[in-house]
Amino acid sequence: MILDRSGAHHIQCSGPDTVRFLQSTTTANVEKLAVGAKGWGAILSPKGRVLTVFELTRGEDAVLVHCDPALTDKTIALLQKYAVMDDVTFERLDVAAHQIWPAPGAAAAAWDAPVILAGATGTVASAAEIEIVRVEAGILRYGVDVDEDHFPFETPLVRYLDYDKGCYIGQEPVFRVHAQGAAAKALRGLVIEPRGSDDGAVEAGAAVSHAERDNAGKVTSSVVSPVHGAIALAYLHRSVWAAGGEVTVAGRRAVVRELPL
Repeated sequence: MILDRSGAHHIQCSGPDTVRFLQSTTTANVEKLAVGAKGWGAILSPKGRVLTVFELTRGEDAVLVHCDPALTDKTIALLQKYAVMDDVTFERLDVAAHQIWPAPGAAAAAWDAPVILAGATGTVASAAEIEIVRVEAGILRYGVDVDEDHFPFETPLVRYLDYDKGCYIGQEPVFRVHAQGAAAKALRGLVIEPRGSDDGAVEAGAAVSHAERDNAGKVTSSVVSPVHGAIALAYLHRSVWAAGGEVTVAGRRAVVRELPL
């Protein structure tokens, strides 16, 4: 499955302080990222909330930050805000680029798909096809599945948090909650069973309930997968987020799953 990532939403970070600056500003452990490797990162508020999410590729002399188009301006503004005494520059690049994602049912590999700086040579996937794999993988859409009200450890970004890394903006509240094991909610996958002829996607924003907790969570994204049937991403309360548990959404039984599905 080919995703067209062409456009002016790639930020080239360059200069002698680039790695040190990104290390101290973002959640990504850029120092451990090999040249040519891709990772995920976020910039947090001082209170540990997610302000922007991006992929990044480490090059020989620069680091490329790959944004959702809607987040590029915000990400550049945040980088410039914190680069006060650092010898680092940020250039917005308008380039041909693509990624190759797996087919539905093997979505986990989408997280590690490199951003290839070249035009796609095959048929580009439709928005609907991309959305199915995105939801199966649990890849976040900012403003839908994560925003400034969320901590990174409540999302699949938790797998990219290095608790041995040095200080960065928002680190203290993130480490404190990690040490206490005190997260109140987390994004999980739901595999939703049909109810009679109702086998379509549930509405985004639908409430999730549990036998012992009426207000158990809320759906953020929802699709119908050719492999799993109706599925959704939902923030669930810690009391009901265990994989294999059962909840109810839009009157239908759903099984909780870890992400990626």
